[in-house]
Amino acid sequence: MNIEVAGLNVFYGDFHALHDVSLSVPSGSLTGVVGANGHGKSTLLKAICGLLPPKSGQITQDGERIDGLSAPDLVARGIVHVAEVRHLFPDMTVRENLMLGAYQKRSGARVRAALERVFDLYPRLAERQTQAAGTLSGGEAQMLALGRGMMSEARFMAIDEPSLGLAPVLTETMLDTIQKINAQGTTILLVEQSLSLIADRVSRTYEIEEGKIISQDHSCPKPEGIS
Repeated sequence: MNIEVAGLNVFYGDFHALHDVSLSVPSGSLTGVVGANGHGKSTLLKAICGLLPPKSGQITQDGERIDGLSAPDLVARGIVHVAEVRHLFPDMTVRENLMLGAYQKRSGARVRAALERVFDLYPRLAERQTQAAGTLSGGEAQMLALGRGMMSEARFMAIDEPSLGLAPVLTETMLDTIQKINAQGTTILLVEQSLSLIADRVSRTYEIEEGKIISQDHSCPKPEGIS
């Protein structure tokens, strides 16, 4: 799935959050967006995923305009947002949280296959599937958030700072699994604060500052497993 953003402007009330932002997320790529907190990274992901309406500009999926579609409509198209705040249901089990990602009408066989894929990638979730989500560690909670996105059979995942609150070792493990999701065919737009954290994993990067793209690099080393 190829996502293109052109001349995007987004406001919060009178505050101009994104200024004529343009970027390309080629099909099958792992593309990074980096920048400091409060400079528009999360706003960009929310706009792409239908959670914030753009004032102007356009967003296309494989050449078809999708700006203006609702978040549920975009999920049905395979476009999924994995928020910085994980939005888990703490009193529900791990398995119940995962099944919420499969709320779109799908056959039982497809749901079982998606669940098996999640458990193959995150065996820890399989071990804890009957445990309340609120009892998980930070790393396990992030696994659950990503796994729930996978349950929707996502073709494009916009992932917001998956390293937030994680120890360095857990961060590396989390980024490894994101690369695996990408290598399995999911196009990914990954937001992080630090370029050094993802530079050797992404195929291209964009840097955002004060709501504007100030630099882009399409010469990043191709991550292993990306054709």
